[in-house]
This record gives sequence, C-alpha cells and structure tokens, in this order.
Amino acid sequence: MWRYILKRLIFVIPVMLFCTFVVFSIMNVKPGDPGRNVLGLDATQEAVDAYNHQLGLDRPFLVRYGDYMLNLLKGDFGKSYYGGKEIGTQIRTFFPNTLKLSVFSIIFSLIVGLPLGVLSAVKQYSFLDRLSTIIAMILACIPSFWLCLLLMMAFSVKLKWLPAFGTDDWKCWILPILACSANTIGGIIRMTRSSMLEEIRKDYVRTARSKGAKERTVIYVHALRNSLIPVVTTLGSRLTGLIGGSVFVESVFAIPGIGRLVVNSINTNDTNVVVGAVVLISVCSVLINLLVDVVYAYLDPRIKAKYISSAKKRTSGVAT
Repeated sequence: MWRYILKRLIFVIPVMLFCTFVVFSIMNVKPGDPGRNVLGLDATQEAVDAYNHQLGLDRPFLVRYGDYMLNLLKGDFGKSYYGGKEIGTQIRTFFPNTLKLSVFSIIFSLIVGLPLGVLSAVKQYSFLDRLSTIIAMILACIPSFWLCLLLMMAFSVKLKWLPAFGTDDWKCWILPILACSANTIGGIIRMTRSSMLEEIRKDYVRTARSKGAKERTVIYVHALRNSLIPVVTTLGSRLTGLIGGSVFVESVFAIPGIGRLVVNSINTNDTNVVVGAVVLISVCSVLINLLVDVVYAYLDPRIKAKYISSAKKRTSGVAT
C-alpha cells in the first residue's frame, strides 16, 4: 500500500510539468501586454519595452519556462508583474479561503445527501423517494451563479438574516457553502440511491436478514459501506472541482479565494500568478485522488488485499 502511495506522489511531477507547460503556452499566445497593462495606455512604447525587458518577457518561450520551473523546484513561485508581490505570499493568503469553502461544502453535502439517498433507496417508490429524487434533480440542475444571486436576494437583501459578502464572521460562510454544495447534494443523493438499491438486492444482504440481523444493522453496517465507493468517487471529483472552479461563488460573495486570483491574473496577463495557482490546484487534485484510493482500500478489504498481493508478488519475484 505504501509503495502505491509513493508512486502516486511521484506522479505529481509529470502532472505538474504538463499543466505548467500548457498554461505557459496559453498565456504566451493570449492577447495582451503586461507592460502596457501596468504602465497604462499613455506610456510610450519604449517604456513598455523596457518594463517587459525588466520582467524578462522578451526572452524565448522555452527559456522563460525553464527558468520558471527551476525556481519552482526551489519553492520559489516568483513575483507578480504588478507591484512585484511574492506569489507564494498571495497563494498563502487566498488559498485557505478556497480550501475552507470547498471542504465545508463537501462536509455539508455529505451530511445532507447521504441520509436522503439511503432513505430514498430503503423506501423505494414511496412519497419520500419521489420527493428526494425531485429535490436531487433540481439541485443538480441549478446553475451556481444563479443560485448565488437567489440566496443573496432572499437571505441578505429581503430577510437581512445573513451578510452578503465578506469572510470576517462565520455567518458570512453560510450562503457560499449552500451555493457550492447544492449540485453536490443532488449528485450524492442520486449516487447513493442507485448504489444502495444495487447492494440491498445482493445475496449477502438476504443472508444477513435470514440470520436475524436487525434491519438497521443490515442497511447501515453491511449495505451502506459497500455502496460508498461510488459516493467517495463523486465526493473526490466534486472537491477537486470546487477547489479549482468556485470562482463564481467567490466573485458573487466577495471571497478572496484562489479562483478570483486566477481570473484576475488571466485578465491582466499575469502569467506567473496563473501558473503558480495552477500548480497548486494540480497538486491538490493528485492528493485528493490519492486520498480517494486510500478510502477505497478502507471501505473494501478486497481492494486492500489486491495491493498487498501485488506487493507480495513483486517481492517474491525479486527473491527468485
């Protein structure tokens, strides 16, 4: 198992190289001049060229990319084109807000979606099943940006119960978490229901019932654990998407997160900031996928046994 985790961690390197090269290439062909954006339209072309030369933007693309990667391997994300701010400092300032929003949204989605999905499967074709299915379909189809505005108008403007923006108070996080978790709740309800329906019809569930096990034990100990693997897959993909794509929610509720930082940097053609943020998001994606695989092994002993048997085969092969 540890050998597998180490391999997945090493996999971060080619992922990081690929992502940075793609982003560097896109930003290189993107219209816009950082020198002109910084100095303004009234600046002379000589001043703009001098500023770009100071930033090293007049060097060949591959040279700039190689220098950036060498500095990145040393832990230096470089400096922003605007004001010379350290990119590492900006990421440390913005990323915790995005991580907090994403993690709490996933937790809230799991707390709401998982019980509804289980009840919907256990009470199949009942009123509760139909109601939860309708709720899941509605939540899965609601656009995030529209839901953000709707929640703000309802709870901030009309009722004045919750603040419309900011991160100073815990109340400021309620509406953004609701907006981020809506689609995830719908996906978890549907995934849990379909997975549970498949599990409760299997032979081991009928065997547990025939032995006199309580229905609660059959559902929540036997069937639910085996049905969680597709749910964990959904949670992992949703968490990755929230970390890299919660820009709408962050923009509407004025949350200084990594998504807003990336969008603003793209608009100003600040390549170093964009690449630094993409590297961080790529590493987070690989680590989340690794965590999902580890949870797989915990939920299903057959997956863990597969890792162990593979390791034993390699060891025996080396010994012989």
